[in-house]
Amino acid sequence: MLGNGRYKKIVASTLCEIRGCLPLVKEGILDECLYGLPIRPSVLADLDAFRTQHDLKIVLMIDHTDHMRILEEYNTRSGRTTPWPAFIKVDVGSNRAGIENSSSRLDEVIHTANTSDAVSIYGFYCHAGHSYASKTVGDAVKILNDEINGVLIAAKKLIDPKTKLVLSIGATPTAHVVSMLKANLPENASLELHAGNFPANDLQQVATGLVSISDQAVRVAAEVCSVYPERNEALINAGVLALTKETSSFTGLARWADGLDWSIVRVSQEHGIFGWMGDDAKKEKAEDRFKIGQKVLLYTQHACITSAMFHAFYVVDEQDVVRETWVPWKGW
Repeated sequence: MLGNGRYKKIVASTLCEIRGCLPLVKEGILDECLYGLPIRPSVLADLDAFRTQHDLKIVLMIDHTDHMRILEEYNTRSGRTTPWPAFIKVDVGSNRAGIENSSSRLDEVIHTANTSDAVSIYGFYCHAGHSYASKTVGDAVKILNDEINGVLIAAKKLIDPKTKLVLSIGATPTAHVVSMLKANLPENASLELHAGNFPANDLQQVATGLVSISDQAVRVAAEVCSVYPERNEALINAGVLALTKETSSFTGLARWADGLDWSIVRVSQEHGIFGWMGDDAKKEKAEDRFKIGQKVLLYTQHACITSAMFHAFYVVDEQDVVRETWVPWKGW
């Protein structure tokens, strides 16, 4: 997603991920990282070291007046004199991190940040996690409008309207339609789009109607361990730790890529059960479709969480021949 050097910014929610990206800084590929959680005291020393020792610009996320106090105390204690660039997180309806722009608390956070020597307001950030409920392009466009309006309303609360700002928006469903919408941004604002699942997709994305089954890049490889003709089911060696318990309008926890009417209908920690979820008139027999030792590829409900369960990603070509192996960074 860095576009071969076109973009040099990332979002990371763990220190481990940032440490893993430090070689990219040395190569000149990366120069800025947003720590994607509201800040807490225990990570500040490490984040500060990324800047001082590795020349990586660290941007923080804030949504409470206490964040300024915490940063001021750290700067005093550590001797840091440079303000921390920070996004103010705006809640546009997902009820996760952030403050609603109709809340008086947002004014308090903006005022406290504006008057703090420890913070420099970098921009406003929102993430429409509820956009996964979109079922049409129109739904996604409406949520995208809400995102843009949410950060614009927040930006207008700044004391100095000429302050340069970054307005960061986008969950993956809205990212798929952003090209259809032209926002009237003020001259002092630049628009940034973040969407972590955009290159991968999953069944939750397909359920929005904005991407197709074939647009999914992530599949879990599993193996058939047994078949049960009497109940028309098969058992595989991928359970909740491999597939998670995420859901969508697609029934079950995963779908067989070579037979979408076969779904993982039950899981334990280490195994899952294939069951028929298609038309009864077209019902297939498990013993005809599955054999012990057979490899099966599964489309998952949520690629982000599923991917975090594995120690390696095998990158394949159009013929499913492995061309590269990617090893993710692990740990919190």
